[in-house]
Amino acid sequence: MSDEQTAERAAQAPGRQERSRQSWLWANRLKLAIAIAVIEGLVVAFEKDFSRITVIVIAIPVILFYLLAGRTLETRIARELSWILAMSQALAVVAAILAVILSWIALVLVGVFAVIGIFLLLHDRPDRVARRGG
Repeated sequence: MSDEQTAERAAQAPGRQERSRQSWLWANRLKLAIAIAVIEGLVVAFEKDFSRITVIVIAIPVILFYLLAGRTLETRIARELSWILAMSQALAVVAAILAVILSWIALVLVGVFAVIGIFLLLHDRPDRVARRGG
């Protein structure tokens, strides 16, 4: 192997490493976005200082950055990172909205079950059972 070939391979090595990082990032970007969204959801669930509204307020500029500038960044790694951050925020917003909807559904179901329980209690007269048996 000549000195020229060795120098050429050494010059190509950083490019290969960068492509390797980029391909790993691209292959795992959805997993990373989901992991960030899950961590953010846990923080919102257990910390009193963060609310669902906070998640939405944080998500808006991050998603807007990706839509307006992130897709046109010069390096692929920067584009991938902006996509990961935007996707994680979009997933966090979906989780916050579902939490609101599901909590309302839970309250509605509790109300429906309470109405059914009251209806059954009011229409279940013990004297009717006594007359039939006696």
